[in-house]
Amino acid sequence: MEYKTLNNGVKMPALGFGICGFSDLLGCKNIILEAIKQGVRMFDTAAIYQNEEALGMAIKESGIDRKEFFITSKLWVSDNSYQGAIRGFYQSLHKLQLDYIDLYLIHRPLGDYYGAYRALTDLYKEGKIKAIGVSNFFDDRLYDLIYHQEVKPAINQIQIHPFLQRKDELAFHQKMNVQVEAWSPFASGKQNIFENDVLKDIAKRYQRSVGQIVLRWHLQRNEIVIFKSSSKERIKENLAVFDFELSKEDMTIISKLDQGRIEDSAYRIESMKRVYGLENEYGI
Repeated sequence: MEYKTLNNGVKMPALGFGICGFSDLLGCKNIILEAIKQGVRMFDTAAIYQNEEALGMAIKESGIDRKEFFITSKLWVSDNSYQGAIRGFYQSLHKLQLDYIDLYLIHRPLGDYYGAYRALTDLYKEGKIKAIGVSNFFDDRLYDLIYHQEVKPAINQIQIHPFLQRKDELAFHQKMNVQVEAWSPFASGKQNIFENDVLKDIAKRYQRSVGQIVLRWHLQRNEIVIFKSSSKERIKENLAVFDFELSKEDMTIISKLDQGRIEDSAYRIESMKRVYGLENEYGI
């Protein structure tokens, strides 16, 4: 496993396992236990996923020292305020059955996320969180948050995949010394990514799967990346990406798959309405 050193000195695995969408408690726990068996030690969850208990149960049941794990959870928008963040954090901590959380993120930049971030800062100073950060923040909101807060976010977790590469944003994060963590590295299975001719051709030449090629591409772009799978074989396969390297030529070929930013303002407004469960009450 490779590690990235965050801007506060904390070392974080470069590859981890996301459990979004695994809502059945027992089923989720068993998937996590299989991932642990295959060697996964970094797990990503969130309050809204409603499976923090399953992760806590699996960590306990594994018998592996808690210090071996790197655990991320995220604060949902309904708790985006100072007091809400304190409450939300301790609820997550209780469900996870942990004494601290390695990385805790503000899930979306909605509501009073400034107040929430101040709460995360206080929890960080108390040692309850080893690193704090954000998720789904565009550059302008990230810059504004950095400018007005005492502790710089260590991570911004954003959607990145070969069809949505966000090159300018990566450069901005590097300049600001904020580590990018990619979610949905396989485009959530959309756009037929595993049957893409360009990726299949590269995979054939390296005698690897398309999934391995995509994960390797992320890693070589200096991203931390989280994948998801319920298959033992696929989990094992996705972890086997540290013994080869893509050439500069192949990195360039994959870069040409970029379709540009798809999150236009209309998309973002619709997304916000879904998050809040709002109808079109404001006529937008």
